[in-house]
Amino acid sequence: MQKQPCSQGSACPGNLYVVSAPSGAGKTSLVKALLERDRQVTVSVSHTTRAPRPGEQHGKDYYFISDEEYQALLDSQSFIETARVFDYYYGTERTQVQQKLDQGLDVILEIDWQGARQVRASYDGVMSIFILPPSRQALESRLRGRGQDSMEVIQRRMRDARSETSHYQEYDYLVVNDDFDLALEQLAAVFTANRLRYPVQAVRLQHLLDSLLDYSAD
Repeated sequence: MQKQPCSQGSACPGNLYVVSAPSGAGKTSLVKALLERDRQVTVSVSHTTRAPRPGEQHGKDYYFISDEEYQALLDSQSFIETARVFDYYYGTERTQVQQKLDQGLDVILEIDWQGARQVRASYDGVMSIFILPPSRQALESRLRGRGQDSMEVIQRRMRDARSETSHYQEYDYLVVNDDFDLALEQLAAVFTANRLRYPVQAVRLQHLLDSLLDYSAD
């Protein structure tokens, strides 16, 4: 699906972003902090067949649905992307994303490399960011520090982290989450810089540009 260009007198569509990371790299915390400082950014809420974790809310963190409900959405081609992760299914619903883009919001999809490939096949101009931990040791320490998973699960997540990270070259930007504040500044800089690109700014600043180029005023 190609994004519609901005036109004079209408809002410019937002940018679509994919943010991926191995489990434990701090992606969710960084995105949450970005949302608090940048009101032009929003996150698409995915559908999943897994059960809610403590503190998670339906419709805010995920849409928690049954296998049967997920299959119905899949059959109706409602998902931009879908993937099986840790024995559960996750998917991004197309209509929700497009509505937010049409409102001029930058939309983040927090998905893995498999989903990222599917999204790129559906939308032009998708920008992708990969969040890296500072080291393998730091990643394992963060996973242990959660206190939510067994050693078997942690070891599996570490193996999957290596697999996920092997696709880093498919992304446009790499951000290392060692110093959280620095990583947040770098993440925010990507969003700010993309809003300053010529195609967007030429529309937003058309009145200013016209006045600066008005030779009749000489």
